[in-house]
Amino acid sequence: MRVGLGYDSHRFEHPGPLVLGGVRIPFDLHLAGHSDGDVACHALTDAILGAAGAGDIGEMFRDDDPEHAGRDSTEMLSIAVQHVRGLGFTVGQADVTIVTESPRLSTYRQAMRERLAHSMGVDVRDVSVKAKTNERMGWVGRGEGIACIAVATLITAS
Repeated sequence: MRVGLGYDSHRFEHPGPLVLGGVRIPFDLHLAGHSDGDVACHALTDAILGAAGAGDIGEMFRDDDPEHAGRDSTEMLSIAVQHVRGLGFTVGQADVTIVTESPRLSTYRQAMRERLAHSMGVDVRDVSVKAKTNERMGWVGRGEGIACIAVATLITAS
């Protein structure tokens, strides 16, 4: 078994909607990024690639490549999972923590779990999504953007 840790953050920009965990959330702002800015998918992609010793999302999906402009991050996650499968690993489980003051994410958590599980080819029971505030501290606390931490385990394919 191998464990990887991923982190990502993006600032807010107008207009919405917001995309998190592959789910479109009605909100006045979106996350700025070369792709769709989905911090949950980006952190999880980094966790998976890191566990396999396969670099990071920036190496696989360069932000200076026009092909990736506006790209769906769940697709990027799926490609990373296929890549680590080619290296002899399968995803065992994933745990994602999204840090934001707003919007409230409780009503979207299950949809995010389902979308992420589908993108990774695992059972939804193997994916956890949590949302936390930053207690109004720092740039996240001031509502300037969203951060995300993810952990993934990989199992050596037999």
